[in-house]
Amino acid sequence: MDPDSLSKAFVEHYYSTFDANRAGLANLYQEGSMLSFEGQKIQGSQNIVAKLTSLPFQQCQHSISTVDCQPSGPAGGMLVFVSGNLQLAGEQHALKFSQMFHLMPTPQGSFYVLNDIFRLNYA
Repeated sequence: MDPDSLSKAFVEHYYSTFDANRAGLANLYQEGSMLSFEGQKIQGSQNIVAKLTSLPFQQCQHSISTVDCQPSGPAGGMLVFVSGNLQLAGEQHALKFSQMFHLMPTPQGSFYVLNDIFRLNYA
């Protein structure tokens, strides 16, 4: 699968899982994975999922505006940069966000998230 198709498939899977069942994201991270969420650094799959499931909203809907990707390094990694809107239940206006994923291949032929940086974009 070419990098653009792979990154689009990853993004669709990530955000549909986030919107439906955040705890289901655990298998996308490993113990060496790191999330920077609005400047707060969290390491390890369990800690990352604990952060994501503790966010102060139950329901949300991501709509993706752009997905850009680049190959990263000789190990077959990939950088994926996403921008879009985040609609929280009960809120009138969507929030704009940007998120960067550094995906690394697994021996089984799939990918995991090594680095994940998330920021809301304030006007």
